[in-house]
Amino acid sequence: MIKVLFVCLGNICRSPMAEAVFRHLVEKEGLSSYIQVDSAGLGSWHVGNAPHKGTRTILKKNNISYDGLVARQVKPSDFADFDYIIAMDDENIEGLNRLKSENHQSYIGKLLDLVDDVETRNVPDPYYTGNFEYVYKLITLGCSRLLEKIKQEKLN
Repeated sequence: MIKVLFVCLGNICRSPMAEAVFRHLVEKEGLSSYIQVDSAGLGSWHVGNAPHKGTRTILKKNNISYDGLVARQVKPSDFADFDYIIAMDDENIEGLNRLKSENHQSYIGKLLDLVDDVETRNVPDPYYTGNFEYVYKLITLGCSRLLEKIKQEKLN
């Protein structure tokens, strides 16, 4: 089983959106028995909460399920449990680098580092910008490229 963890600051906007979008793509390709998806936040402010209303609205608009998504915080065992840990921005990468152990085996990278044709490398936080539509566009593009990467590296 290939395990993917999406990470943002609070786990109510970007990372649950990425989890839902990626899970949707995985299901569409019939790969659910090979790829497991989760999300978490670096902070604990929203632990136990459902995704932000803006995230729920954009996912619903695009017919993507967010059932069962509940915010949680990144824990040390995530670095052993997940093959791919995908952050939304530079700040998230810095936070993950502070938490990881020296002998972790996970791939840690930013979602948009997998995309050549975008004007940014960081997925902006719609909690502050309010632009959930733009974030959805970036996340969908990044998740598509991530799935291609995983298929090439692990499923060929």
